[in-house]
Amino acid sequence: MKKEKYQVELLAPAGSYESLMAAIKNGADAVYFGIGHINMRSASAANFDFDDLKEIVKVCRENKVKSYLTVNTVLYDHDIILMKKTIDAAKKNGASAVIVSDMAAIQYAKDVGMPLHISTQLSVSNTESLKFFSQFTDQIVLARELTLPMIKKISKNIKEQKIKGPNNELVKIEAFAHGALCIAISGRCYMSLYNENSSANRGACRQMCRRKYKVTDLGTNKEMVLDNEFVMSPKDICTIGFLKDFLAAGISSLKLEGRGRSPEYVAKVVKSYREAIDSINQGNYTLEKVRSWEKELSTVYNRGMSDGYYLGKPIHEWSASGNSQATEEKFFAGVITHYFDKAKIAEIDLQAHDVNVGDKFSVTGKSGGVVFGKIKSIRLADESESKSAKAKQLITIPVNKLVKKNDKFYIIKDRNIFD
Repeated sequence: MKKEKYQVELLAPAGSYESLMAAIKNGADAVYFGIGHINMRSASAANFDFDDLKEIVKVCRENKVKSYLTVNTVLYDHDIILMKKTIDAAKKNGASAVIVSDMAAIQYAKDVGMPLHISTQLSVSNTESLKFFSQFTDQIVLARELTLPMIKKISKNIKEQKIKGPNNELVKIEAFAHGALCIAISGRCYMSLYNENSSANRGACRQMCRRKYKVTDLGTNKEMVLDNEFVMSPKDICTIGFLKDFLAAGISSLKLEGRGRSPEYVAKVVKSYREAIDSINQGNYTLEKVRSWEKELSTVYNRGMSDGYYLGKPIHEWSASGNSQATEEKFFAGVITHYFDKAKIAEIDLQAHDVNVGDKFSVTGKSGGVVFGKIKSIRLADESESKSAKAKQLITIPVNKLVKKNDKFYIIKDRNIFD
């Protein structure tokens, strides 16, 4: 029997230029990002501006990657002028689409002829809702609460009922494949607004659900004993172990969450899912590979991994901590002062951390994204070789991929997640 090949878009987060390049260099087909404060990660990701929009779209176009601008917060009357300015700028600079949730933004994007995607904040969770929004869009991010059978049913209905978007093609389904899972319905939470007057629905979530809480009986003043203090902080979604079923449900775009996370996170997550998609299409997607990808994904920021809602299991998998469960962590060590391209040697000004032969490292830069490696040898400023070097020294080490002056150099160490 001929194996089905999936035409699926791998959509990556870009919260900084370093993350943008990490996504592109590791196989993303598209990236999503925000500018200003009317996007859902305005407080946690790099605060790109209108000049950045032009540059980001240019970089994406040069690399044949689609660029999606998020304009997906709740909008108040005083936001309308900025919303229109933002969508106008997206159209002028040639962004592939805007991701929107407020009907004001949806209608305006339609009026000016700017392609748009429906955000998960609208909780599209059935065929009739999808049919309604298809008059505005060609791609819809489904509600995060759906199971795979539910998604498969919607996908089937799209084909059978020939539900098409403005481009007269069948509407595409987008779904979150990896990253943070919010306790609220499709991310629409008011806990942060209630407690700290900082609205999660306007990109300013204070992560109230990730904190420790005590449950007290006000009548007796006795506290309840909880198995886990983080009762509102779910583990992250990870679909790489059932990705074949995920794609078979009819999902056209795999969305990776993480605009507030590091370039290293973006690089490893994108690379793992790119390899997994390719393996499925090549017919060599195996349990051994899945275990390898899961191990790699565990090295970067995560609150533990879960299936989310997709497999229909009871959601009782709460995180053991409000913080990362990554098995590795990075430490800033210095900056690149020169790269000898022919010899593939990097000169590094060690500013803040000692290094040793055998240490794992990463180098991040606006144009290079992330480069990973292991220190194979160290040469000091006097040309002598050494097994180690102290901070405040100038050293050279082999780095196989191009890095540039002023790129940041980090040492990566194993982390005890129970510390």
